[in-house]
Amino acid sequence: MKTYLFLTAILLSLPACKQPDTRLTPDQKTAITEAVKTMFDRYFQAIRENGLTAEFDYLDASDDFFWVPPGYTSALTYDSVRTILIDNAGAFHRIDYRWDQVQVHPLSPDLAAYTGIVSGTLQDTTGHTTRLHMTESGVVIRRLDGWKILCGQSAHLPDPDKE
Repeated sequence: MKTYLFLTAILLSLPACKQPDTRLTPDQKTAITEAVKTMFDRYFQAIRENGLTAEFDYLDASDDFFWVPPGYTSALTYDSVRTILIDNAGAFHRIDYRWDQVQVHPLSPDLAAYTGIVSGTLQDTTGHTTRLHMTESGVVIRRLDGWKILCGQSAHLPDPDKE
């Protein structure tokens, strides 16, 4: 009888172990993709209008955040990235980024991976302008206040106009 009760308990608990269905419909994928692309447009617009510290509204400030910037060989925490942005914010008069291409890959209702090419110009306070061309990939997460960059990496690419 004990064996029968034990087997019954196991059989009844099996559905609880099933992974939740995280498959997204095509409409859900489209909506997530558009929402993430809109977030990136607003992110770059905020940087254009308010400088590097405008990034704080678009970075996930959780302990799960990390970023590997160009030239770095290990990931930085949110606090490290925040410090770097604050320390460098005053050095730039104008920053203008744009996606040359971006692909968003929805993973769940609250997570999406992305990859693309970012180009832009940075003008420092002396008037010197630097052109920027990078590959970037990462993961964004939906929080109560919108989509945020959770983690990722970027690397400089050769300037296509100089090749």
